Amino acid sequence: MSVFLNFPPERIVYRDDHFFIVFDGYPASPGHCLIISNIIRETYFELTNEEKLALPAAIDKAQALVKEKHNPDGYNIGMNCGKDAGQSVPHFHCHVIPRYSGDVEDPQGGVRSVIPHKRKYQKKANKF
Repeated sequence: MSVFLNFPPERIVYRDDHFFIVFDGYPASPGHCLIISNIIRETYFELTNEEKLALPAAIDKAQALVKEKHNPDGYNIGMNCGKDAGQSVPHFHCHVIPRYSGDVEDPQGGVRSVIPHKRKYQKKANKF
């Protein structure tokens, strides 16, 4: 049984046929929310094609909910797929993390920061 299926109804801020959205109980920043699959799927890679096609609309809905309450300056959107990638609950969830100007000293690298020594990089000619 997934702990994500025990959310009190009042914590769920949105639900559609495939996903529901809650504000994270341990937010990385104000407004951090989770998009969680209604059916237990361990990671993004186990979602059905229909669920994968519906995910962008859920991300847009999460962004709108966050923007309405917090009006951040940017966002990180991420999924941890597997224990070795940092996934602590084996039930699909996508993080929408609002970012605010000055919330870290140097935001360069964004999601690359999950591997600290890879955060800073130099662009090379003919590479992106």
